[in-house]
Amino acid sequence: MAFQQGLSGLNGASKALDVISNNVANTSTIGFKSAQTKFGDVYAAALNGAAAGVQVGIGVNVGGVSQLFNQGNITPTGNPLDLAINGNGFFRVQQPSGAISYTRNGQFEIDKSGYIVNTAGYRLQGYPANALGVILPATPTDIFLDTADLQPKQTESVRLGLNLDSRQAVPSVPFTSTPAVPLPDPLSYNSSTSVSIFDSLGNSHIYTMYFVKAGGGSWNMHTSVDGAAATGPVALNFDTSGALSTTMPIAVTATIAPSFGAVSPIPFNLDFTGSSQYGSAFGINRQTQDGFASGRLSGITIAQDGTIQGRYSNGQSKILGQTVLASFANPNGLLSLGQNLWGESPESGQPLVGSPGSGSLGLVQAGAVEESNVDITSALVDMITQQRSYQANSQSIKTQDQILQTLVNLR
Repeated sequence: MAFQQGLSGLNGASKALDVISNNVANTSTIGFKSAQTKFGDVYAAALNGAAAGVQVGIGVNVGGVSQLFNQGNITPTGNPLDLAINGNGFFRVQQPSGAISYTRNGQFEIDKSGYIVNTAGYRLQGYPANALGVILPATPTDIFLDTADLQPKQTESVRLGLNLDSRQAVPSVPFTSTPAVPLPDPLSYNSSTSVSIFDSLGNSHIYTMYFVKAGGGSWNMHTSVDGAAATGPVALNFDTSGALSTTMPIAVTATIAPSFGAVSPIPFNLDFTGSSQYGSAFGINRQTQDGFASGRLSGITIAQDGTIQGRYSNGQSKILGQTVLASFANPNGLLSLGQNLWGESPESGQPLVGSPGSGSLGLVQAGAVEESNVDITSALVDMITQQRSYQANSQSIKTQDQILQTLVNLR
């Protein structure tokens, strides 16, 4: 009697419905990967000499449940700490116990200690950066976002591009600036401009330059810091085509008041490369300097290669670390741990860890998450199919029962 076949069919359909129901239940689970049931037919061991053409199967068994790691849809969220993997790979997270797990769920946040964690408190791992913002690609470690103030940088270089009006006459009043009367007479210079420079503690100072025409293509530059008495002069010479002929850059110093508590004087290079003396009005066309004040972390951005860059209140930025991804030779060999986590196993092989975009690893998209890859329409159709299979196998058992009852009733 075929009770065994029908019973195995019921068990197989029930297992398949469990898998489909689990898929449907996780249609809204970020990073979830759908599963499918694999079946195999069952035959009794053939006796020696039995004809192959008359063998009858004895049912079905569930060969395994495998997960489908195809890409899910990527949906923007606007949260810079939400990460989606576009391509192959898993995020590497460390549990409080120290165990390493892997996930496709990129919903992260910053905990009170400054670590990037998921909703379960597992810390995202990656490569750290040194004090200069250089990534150190060694063994992945917990990513820590240092919220300390960004160290200020003393000005080391100032670059100015300007035009001095060749039509200007030599001032009739001698240039004079003394501690008692630091501001020079406006009639004693032709043009002036200022630039902010920074000392070793990040204090800003106003560095003022006064340009005095000495005749022809020769100019004298006097400088003042924070309105103090001017020093100089420094000669600037231009040829007959209006191009600057003085060798650049010029090494200068700026003396600041002792009350600031910073290094004084401030040495830096002053570069006028590209400046000119044409018959047009005085003007500044370029002004840059490389110093800055201290700053506080105001936000972060994460690039496609996983590089985490901090933005500071002083307009500067700094690399804080880099998230890593891991891939496996056999993802279906991973152990499902729940909470969208997988664990390494002998069947999965060892993880290949690297930065996003390297090797076969995918890229990271910040401000987005990867949705579940469950196709709800297909899942519902599969559910109907397995329901019919369950009903058909039930009917098979019922029919066999009726045949057996007929035999019992024979006299």
